[in-house]
Amino acid sequence: MQRPEAWPRPHLGEGAPAAQAGGLAPPARAGEPAAPRLQEPSLYTIKAVFILDNDGHRLLAKYYDDTFPSMKEQMAFEKNVFNKTSRTDSEIAFFGGMTIVYKSSIDLFLYVVGSSHENELMLMSVLTCLFESLNHVLRKNVEKRWLLENMDGAFLVLDEIVDGGVILESDPQQVIQKVNFRADDSGLTEQSVAQVLQSAKEQIKWSLLK
Repeated sequence: MQRPEAWPRPHLGEGAPAAQAGGLAPPARAGEPAAPRLQEPSLYTIKAVFILDNDGHRLLAKYYDDTFPSMKEQMAFEKNVFNKTSRTDSEIAFFGGMTIVYKSSIDLFLYVVGSSHENELMLMSVLTCLFESLNHVLRKNVEKRWLLENMDGAFLVLDEIVDGGVILESDPQQVIQKVNFRADDSGLTEQSVAQVLQSAKEQIKWSLLK
């Protein structure tokens, strides 16, 4: 018994290309380039998330792959991104083969970085979730002073949104609920504080080497 087709297929020779007739790209003829392959979807959407102050100095950063394996390379990348984006009204930039979405708030710049083929709306949903979640944690004061005073909460927020480059959550209400639950666990809070201290030590070390 033949399976019914979802729609009538046009016959070749009636103006319908082979790709429509068979659902696949036709083989390249001699001397013609092969049809481009679609990029395989990946769960590992996010390459990095970082927050800079209005002078381009790092306040919070997490990198999720080895595109920039050293602190020196990360800081140089952040400086270049800041120089490219800090004086524009856009929300999306393409830099170094990457897609970057960003948002400014008083004296902060928030960035989410993905590869060049990532869906910009997906990256923007992460950025929006990050901002809205921080807006709640910082009591609607998304600025440098309050971020520095609540850095442990900011790390908890980021960990609930992205884990190892995989998007876990894009709903700020869900993030806030989970952060409130985790904040009651003193062990996790201590771990977040340790991350902040380590990041600060690395940044001070890098500053001294400049």
